[in-house]
Formats: sequence, structure tokens, C-alpha cells
Amino acid sequence: MFHRWTHHLFAALLTLLLAAQVHALTPQEAQAIAAGETDARITALNQAILNADGKTTEFIQALADDAVKVTATHVFIVRDDKGFDPVTGAEVKVPDDAEDVINNNLMRGALDTAQAALNLFSPDRQVRAAAVQVLLKEPDASRLPIIEKAIGAETDEKIKVQLTVALATTRLASDDKAQRLQAATELGHSRSPDIKLLLNQRLQEETEADVKAALQASLKSIDANLVWGERLGVIFSGISLGSILLLVALGLAITYGLMGVINMAHGELMMIGAYATYVVQGLFQKYLPGAFDWYLIAAIPVAFMASALMGMVLERGVIRFLYGRPLETLLATWGISLILMQLVRSIFGAQNVAVENPAWMSGGLMVLPNLILPWNRLFIILFAGMVLLGVAWIIGKTRLGLFVRGVTQNRPIASCMGVNTARIDTYAFALGSGIAGLAGCALSQVGNVGPDLGQSYIVDSFLVVVLGGVGQLAGTVYAALGLGILNKLLEGWAGAVLAKIAVLLFIVVFIQKRPQGIFAVKGREA
Repeated sequence: MFHRWTHHLFAALLTLLLAAQVHALTPQEAQAIAAGETDARITALNQAILNADGKTTEFIQALADDAVKVTATHVFIVRDDKGFDPVTGAEVKVPDDAEDVINNNLMRGALDTAQAALNLFSPDRQVRAAAVQVLLKEPDASRLPIIEKAIGAETDEKIKVQLTVALATTRLASDDKAQRLQAATELGHSRSPDIKLLLNQRLQEETEADVKAALQASLKSIDANLVWGERLGVIFSGISLGSILLLVALGLAITYGLMGVINMAHGELMMIGAYATYVVQGLFQKYLPGAFDWYLIAAIPVAFMASALMGMVLERGVIRFLYGRPLETLLATWGISLILMQLVRSIFGAQNVAVENPAWMSGGLMVLPNLILPWNRLFIILFAGMVLLGVAWIIGKTRLGLFVRGVTQNRPIASCMGVNTARIDTYAFALGSGIAGLAGCALSQVGNVGPDLGQSYIVDSFLVVVLGGVGQLAGTVYAALGLGILNKLLEGWAGAVLAKIAVLLFIVVFIQKRPQGIFAVKGREA
């Protein structure tokens, strides 16, 4: 009990001490901040915020809003065509000769950092945290007293740590060599890319040899701390690319892997799914603006059905007559792909269209200071996993999947058992086409949608299916993720173009050594 009362008493004394340091804004301070040379104004501004009261805060906000007029002797805040005295807050008449206060970019930067410094004492934790980030990016030695004051008053340990870093970055800009040396050493423990940038900037300006050495040592330490974030970022980018390739290849795993149809229009079926998502977005914007954030949920089944119906039409109208003739099928579907692209250009135009992310897919998850995982990419990875599980369930556990596997393995026997093979072909092709539509829906969340959307992925998707093993879903998964990660690793080493070439050469060599792919189709031995 005694310790509790002691704690409360200490807090009360600290509050009184801080309150005693606060003084009201004076007319001389207001005049010095509003008029004169920029450097002198900034000096007066920095001095005023050290012991600022509410009127000082309001005045700085008015300056930032360009709502201040000045004469040779007086300063006025103008709101709603009314003038107010910045010191007393009383309404006053603004003289006709009063001129608008002009703030150049340097002054605006000083006002922003001044507001951030004042926000360090806000009761709102988020406001204080945001203020610290502003001060970290704009270090100024004149802010040292107020940052030290904020550290003493801060109760949140995480923000206090950030304030300590802000204090070190501010000391880095000091004229005192000892303070710069201490700050350079302390900042070596940071894991922030922003701090690395500040140290590099200071290294270019620093003239003292021992401070330079400390800066270089800290930069090496930060690089060592950031390396795992960079590595994990590359792996995540690879998994993200692999999940997209998986979505694209899953449809081909059915149409080509199981049915043996070389469908060169598979990319255009993806494009149809993407444009279906765009149409649903437009309908929600026009008729259901309040529910816009949920348009993607409605777009998923629409994209599937649009592509599935188009696939059904293609199978019934063209492909059915070309089974067992791979060259003719390839040429026919290639021609269909050109027709579909031109049809889309005629309806939606040749220019790309933008599909917006819902609010819940915007931003990202910060794992490390230099590693942010975008929500839209995380959604695609999760979505690809759900589609994979759905396809595996359909192929392995449903009546349709049983019939598809039966027709694929032995069409005459399946027909003798009463299976309508023609209908099963149509259903299977529609399923593969619908999955392509789902891939297009997902791709619309990471880039613009255009008539040539599918052309960027069709070759890679065929490579995934062939590499994984024809008709093998597990192989498709391994191949998609493996190629995605390998491609991103090689990009960081050799560049995007050479990485593509290296991956293609790897696949060619692999297929030469193992034509059946990663997983071979199991068969009976005679």
C-alpha cells in the first residue's frame, strides 16, 4: 500500500513539474514564428514547442493550415472569415493590410516535425507512435530537449524504445562530436532500413575519422541484422509466385494432365475470370457501394462459372472433334485464344482495366522492419491452398472424379460400365476451365487486367504440369512452388531475364533425365 501511494505521489509531482514548465504563448513568440527569415522562424518555433501550451499547439496547426495573417506588429488566426488573437483566442478584426503568412517547403517541414514533437505527449498511443516515426525520419538537434522530456513521461515500453532510437538519431545531427560518436555506436543495434539510410547520409557528411569508423561499424551491424529479413522476403516472393503458378496450372493439370488436351486458350480462360471480377466490381460500385469491400467474395463464383461455361462451349463446339489429334487441337485452341482476346478488346477496349483491392486486403503484415507481407499476396497463397484442396477432393472423393479417372485410364472399359464418356469430358473440361477463371480472379488482385493477361502465364503453367508429372496433383504443387522460389532466388543473383533462361534450361535438362516428371504415373507391371 505504501509503495502504491509513493508511486501516485511521484506521478503527481512529475505532472506538476511538467505543468510548471508550460507557459502561455506570447505575442512576441507568435510574431517571431510567423514573420521574418525562415531560419529565424524555425529557431523561434523550436524554442516555443519546448514548453508549449494549448494555444501554441493551435497556432502551429493554423500555420500548417495556411490560416494565419500578419501585420508589422500583430498576428491573426483566420477561421471561417473571422479573425482570432493567437494568444488570447478572442475574436478580433483583421486589418485590411494584413498579409498571408507564406510557408516555403523548409518551413512546412519544420511545422510538421514540430507538430510531431507536440504529439509525443498525446494521450492517444497511436498518435504518439506516429509522432516518433516522423521524428526518426527528420532528425533535428533542436528537438533533443523535448525528446528527452518525452522519454521521461512515456509509459509505453515499446514507444519508449522508439523514442530512445529517435534520441540517438537526433544526436547524430548534433554539432557535438561526442554526441555523434555515441549516437553512431548506439544505432548499430537497430534493425530498421530507415536508420541505415540515415547512417549512410551522415557518413557522406561526416569529417571526423573516429565517427566515420563508428558509422561504418554500425552499418555492418545493421546489414547483419537485416539479412534474414531480406532472405525471408525472397522466399515469400517465391512462394507468392509459386501460388500464382499453382492456381494457373491446376486447371491445366485437369485439361492436359488428365484429359490429354493441349489447350492453348487456357490463358484466355483466366482472362475471362479476371474480366468477370472487373464486371462484378463495377456492379458493386454502382448498385451496392456500401458493400463494396465484399465484392470479391461474390466475384469468385462468378469468375468460376464464366470460365467454366466458356470451357464447356469450347469442348462441345470444337475440342470434342479433335480428341487424339494433338497438333490439330493445339492449332485450333491457339486460334480460339486469338478470337477471345479480340472479343475482349471489342467489349472492354484494348487498354488495361484496374481492379481495386477490398479494404481488408490493403496494406500488409509487418513481420520484421524490412519484411512486410502484403495482405493481397497472403490471400492468394491461402486461396491457392483452398482451391488445391477442393480439386484434390473432387478428383479423389467424388463421383465425378471417379468417372474422370476411369475415363482417363481406360475409356472403352468405362464406357462399357455405363459411364457417359462424352458428358464426363465436358464436365472435366469445364472444371479445368473454371479453375482457370479462379486463377484470373486472384491475378486481378495483384495487377491490372488486360486482354493479354493469360499470355504471361501459359508457358510457365505448361512447364509446371510437365515438370510435376502429367496427371499428378502433388507434382504440380511441388513444381509450382519450386519454380517460384528458384526463379526469385536466381533473380536476386542474375536478374529477371537470365533467371528465366536458367529456369528454362533447368527444366529442359530435368525432363531429359526424367521424362515422367517429379512423380511418375503408377501403372501395372505385366
